[in-house]
Amino acid sequence: MRLWNVYILVCADGSLYTGITNNLEKRVVTHNSGKGAKYTRGRLPVEVGYSEKSQDRSTAQVREHELKQLSHADKLQLIAR
Repeated sequence: MRLWNVYILVCADGSLYTGITNNLEKRVVTHNSGKGAKYTRGRLPVEVGYSEKSQDRSTAQVREHELKQLSHADKLQLIAR
């Protein structure tokens, strides 16, 4: 069983992108190659600011939704930890 990651990317313009994947390293490469999410394509390069592991996709999606509800400032505090 492969673990899932919930992650927050810090984009070159200072904006944040939240997503899930079961291969974080590969996903970051995909984002930085311009083939990831449409949102990140114009904000390259991106780097991982925060990630946490989840047992399954469903749990990761729930946590992703929770993180997306946080304010920008709250996400920055999470990244700073």
